[in-house]
Amino acid sequence: MSILFLFLGLIFLVVGGEFLVRSAVALSFKLNISKMVIGLTVVSFATSMPELLVSLQAALNGFSDISLGNVIGSNIANIGLVLGITAIISSLEIDKDFYKFNWPVMMLFSVMLYLFLYTGGNISRTEGIGFVIAIIIYLVVLIRRARKHDEVATEDVDDSLQVVSYFKIIVWLIIGGAALYFGSDFLVKGAVDIATKIGVSERVISVTMIAVGTSVPELAASVIAALKKEKALSLGNLIGSNIFNIASVLGITAIIKPIFMQSEEILTNDIFWMLGFAFILLPLVFLPKKFVFSRYKGIIIFTAYAVFIALTFVK
Repeated sequence: MSILFLFLGLIFLVVGGEFLVRSAVALSFKLNISKMVIGLTVVSFATSMPELLVSLQAALNGFSDISLGNVIGSNIANIGLVLGITAIISSLEIDKDFYKFNWPVMMLFSVMLYLFLYTGGNISRTEGIGFVIAIIIYLVVLIRRARKHDEVATEDVDDSLQVVSYFKIIVWLIIGGAALYFGSDFLVKGAVDIATKIGVSERVISVTMIAVGTSVPELAASVIAALKKEKALSLGNLIGSNIFNIASVLGITAIIKPIFMQSEEILTNDIFWMLGFAFILLPLVFLPKKFVFSRYKGIIIFTAYAVFIALTFVK
C-alpha cells in the first residue's frame, strides 16, 4: 500500500505539474505578459510547484527532513542524474553566461542554505523571507540581462496556448491544483511508511526516491530531446531550477512553517554532496573540450551520483 501511495503520488505530481504549467502560461498570454518573461518566471515557478507542495506538506505534517531532503536531493539529481544521463547521450554546449552569472548565483544560494542550517539548525520565517526577496532580485536581474542580450531561449513556452479559452484555463488550474495537493499528500505518506517499514530515515527516502521522482519529468524531456538530436537541455535552465528549489521552495515553505532540521546527516553529509556537485561543474566546463559538456564528463558526474545513492542507503 505504501508503494502504491508513493507511485500514485509521483503520477499525480507529474500530471498536476503539467496542467499547472499549461494553465499558468495560457493565463500569462491572456494578461499580455511577454514570451520571454513567461519563459523565465512563470514556467520556472510552475515547474517548481511539485517540489513546493511536497516540502510544504511534509513541513506541515512535522516531517521537516523530507522538506530539506527533497530540495537537496533534487538539486543533486538535477546535476548528477539529469545532466549526467543527458550528456552521456548527447554533448551539451555551454555559453559564457554559465560562469559569469548562473553558476555564481547557484553557489551563493547553496552556501546561504548551508549557513542557515549551520547557524540555527533550521530555516526560520525571517530566513525564508530572505530567500524569497533574493529570488525576486535574481529574477529582476535575469529579465534585465535577457532583454539586454536578447538571446533568451523560449522553447518551454508553447505558442498554441495563446488561444486557449478562460474556461479551459480554469479547468486546467483546478485539475493541476487538485493533482498536486493529493499527489504531495500521497507521496509524503508513502515515503514515511516505506521509511518506517524498511528501517531507514525519512531523510534517506527524500534525498533518493522522492528527489528522483520530482526530477523525472525534466529527465524524461531531456533524454527524449537528446535522442532526437534536438536541443537537449540548457545548463542555465538546470541551474535555474536548483536556484528556484532552494529559494522559492524552501523560502515559501519556511514563511508558512519554519523548517527544523531533524537529522544531523543533512548538515554533515547531504548538503556537502549538493555543494560538491554544484562546485564541480565549473572545472568540468573548463576541461578539454572547453565549454562543451561531453560524454566522459557526463559519465563522471553520473558515476558520482550513483556513489551518493549507494552510500546514502549503506549509512
